[in-house]
Amino acid sequence: MPKIVDPQERRRAVADAVHTVVARYGLEAATLRNVADEAGLAVGSVRHYFTDHDELMIFAVQEHGRRVGERVWAHAERLLGGSGGSRDERRRRTEELLAEFLPLDDVRRDEVLLRHTFSTAARTRPSLLTHAEAMQQTLQKLVLRTLQGAQASGGLPADLDVDLETVRLRALLDGLGLQAVLFPRRFTPDLLRAVLRRHLDSLIAAPDRGRG
Repeated sequence: MPKIVDPQERRRAVADAVHTVVARYGLEAATLRNVADEAGLAVGSVRHYFTDHDELMIFAVQEHGRRVGERVWAHAERLLGGSGGSRDERRRRTEELLAEFLPLDDVRRDEVLLRHTFSTAARTRPSLLTHAEAMQQTLQKLVLRTLQGAQASGGLPADLDVDLETVRLRALLDGLGLQAVLFPRRFTPDLLRAVLRRHLDSLIAAPDRGRG
């Protein structure tokens, strides 16, 4: 009896192959042939689930955003769901959650690399733009939720402008992430954590008093 294949599972397996190829060799290497080889499929099998290369790339971007979002949102709910613990403990939880956006291990390094690669590609590939923007908006909401939770639990000053600080923190995390994937020997995990910690210290020591 032939094996029944779940189409959605197969599409996600192909997206895995796209992510692997892009992380190792760059976006231009993610041809249908290379992706099929990485997935252990014939090119015809890939075409069965995706009408063309654009559809495949769009799904890969969507799938990447979905996976990162689900993982970090779940982590956020665990860390910020309660207001218990000391001030130091609440601060530690905030730092731990924000560190999810930094390439501190192989999984997060690939996530950061893919995020930057897909976002850069969207500049010249209109079909990817909406989906790359949606991925970035999800991350923006996650950072905002983190700062709001830290503020509500007393880990950050009550008068902190969290909307403005979300933009500033996203810029810091994106910049650190890009530098770390480009120059991993210089931007070590310890250095990344130290910079993030120093930034959080600055939010507590010099709270924002307003935008104007």
